[in-house]
Amino acid sequence: MTGDIRFSAPGRINLIGEHTDYNQGFALPIALPDRTTVTLRPDGGDAVVVRSDREDGEVRIPLDTTPGEVTGWAAYVAGVIWALRGAGHRVRGGTMHVTSGVEMGSGLSSSAALECAVLGALAAAAGLHVDRTEQARIAQRAENDYVGAPTGLMDQLASLCGEPRHALLIDFWDDSVTPVPFDPAAAGLALLVVNSNAPHHHAGGEYAARRASCERAAAALGVGSLREVQDRGEAVLGGVTDPVDARRARHILTENQRVADVVSALARADFAAVGRLFDASHASMRDDFEITTDHIDLIADTAVRAGALGARMTGGGFGGCVIVLADVDRCDAVAQSIMDAVLRAGYHPATITRTRAAAGARLDSAS
Repeated sequence: MTGDIRFSAPGRINLIGEHTDYNQGFALPIALPDRTTVTLRPDGGDAVVVRSDREDGEVRIPLDTTPGEVTGWAAYVAGVIWALRGAGHRVRGGTMHVTSGVEMGSGLSSSAALECAVLGALAAAAGLHVDRTEQARIAQRAENDYVGAPTGLMDQLASLCGEPRHALLIDFWDDSVTPVPFDPAAAGLALLVVNSNAPHHHAGGEYAARRASCERAAAALGVGSLREVQDRGEAVLGGVTDPVDARRARHILTENQRVADVVSALARADFAAVGRLFDASHASMRDDFEITTDHIDLIADTAVRAGALGARMTGGGFGGCVIVLADVDRCDAVAQSIMDAVLRAGYHPATITRTRAAAGARLDSAS
């Protein structure tokens, strides 16, 4: 394909199922209306020269780039080039411009949006036909092995497979994706995203430490992943002698069950039950997985006290966003209560928006 190629991919919010992806469990994300757009002009050269609307200057990425060669935001672009070539696919050089509508560091997976948009543009330029699951794995490899962030596959699958008015039930045992109707607006409800404006950092040691803890718990139980003991209930955790590892594993087992319970509640349009499950998930992330912060806890607790059906942190943790499910008629009051509480506590003002389930990655135009 010649001429300009414009490809976009959305950020995501995970309704429930946090840190379950790398444990081969379940998650229920939605793709967001917020999108990152990549405009690529292939030129047949031996490099991709990329610039971003959020950064000064440009970065030249050789097509034969290797991990460690490119750092910072452009490492995600370089990682996709490297992972695509490593999977045996052709990559064409050219100039690339990135326009991001997904807030970086907010827990809305700006990195996966960038990876999937870059991958889609490069694939279109080379005439590649790669199924969405394989695209997700290539993008994940870019983030894991080039950037160095040990994330699971949820973010990429959500960005690639999103559907309007649907959540995505992802089973990480086989990476299957099943659309689940999710349209709170039809029930007079709204999904609020509360950006704490306290960035989280996936590449930091805490995320990696949680993953290592889950792996140790699985090894103590003699299985390859915690998914293999899901049906045995919490009692199985008596076989994990390290108390911290046992708590981490308890979060995974109970969170997987909460995903299944939310899917069941959505099938009968029981949003009150969904809200209660949001609350239980947040408590588990706070007490067992220990990935929330005082700031995030304050937002979630305030939302519920103000009359929301439920609230929970979403994303990898240690900052980022809280999602709140509330009656449309109560949204303004809930939002104001949150704003007042965070200001009284001395935190930066939160940014609060309504959102919805939207479409996944797509080719916007090509010439």
